[in-house]
Amino acid sequence: MTLFKQHFSGFPGYGISGIICGILSALIFTIIHDIFISNIWFSLTAMLISGAICGFCVAGSFYLLFQNPSIRLWWKYNFIFVLLFMVLGVLSVIFYEPVATVGELLVRNEPPRELITQAAPLTIVFIFVSSIVLGRFYGKKFVHYVMIFLTCSILILVLGLNVSLIGLVFFPSDTLYLVLETYALIILINLVYCGTFVIIQWKSLRT
Repeated sequence: MTLFKQHFSGFPGYGISGIICGILSALIFTIIHDIFISNIWFSLTAMLISGAICGFCVAGSFYLLFQNPSIRLWWKYNFIFVLLFMVLGVLSVIFYEPVATVGELLVRNEPPRELITQAAPLTIVFIFVSSIVLGRFYGKKFVHYVMIFLTCSILILVLGLNVSLIGLVFFPSDTLYLVLETYALIILINLVYCGTFVIIQWKSLRT
C-alpha cells in the first residue's frame, strides 16, 4: 500500500489537470479553426471529449515516467509528440503516392474515410514503433510501457489520421499552406495544453 501511494499518489491530480488542459486546448482549437478555416462547432462535444482523453493520457504518462518532474521535462516530453507527428507526415510522403487531390477533399467537406483506411497500415505500424522507441528511452516498468502505448495510440488516432494520409493527397503549390495549417494547429493546441498545465501544476514541477 505504501509503494502504491509512493508511485500513484499524484496520478489523479495530474490526470485531472491533463483533462482540464485538454478540454481547454480543444476549445481553443475549435475557435481558431472557426475563425481561420471553417466552422466545426457541430463537432464540439467530440472535440472536447477527445481533448480530455488526450490530455489525461499525456499528463498521466508523464507522471508515471518521471520521478522528478520539471517544467523543462514537461515541455520536452510534449515536444517529442509534436516531433512524432512531423515524422509521420514525412513517412506518409515517402511511402505513399497521391491518389486524390486536395480540391476533391475540400469539395466533399467530410472526413476522407477511404484515405484513412488506405493509410491505416502506416498509422498502425507507426503507433507500435513510436511506442517501442519511447519505451526504450523512458520505460522501466510494465505500467510505463502500457501507458506509453496508450498515449501514442490515442494521440495518433485522434490527431494523426489527417497527417498519415498526407502522402495520398496531391497538394498544388498554392495549397501547401493547408499542410502548414495542420501542423500549426497541432503546435498551437500543444502550446495551450502545456502552458495551462504548467500554471495548474506549478507547485509540483521543478523549475
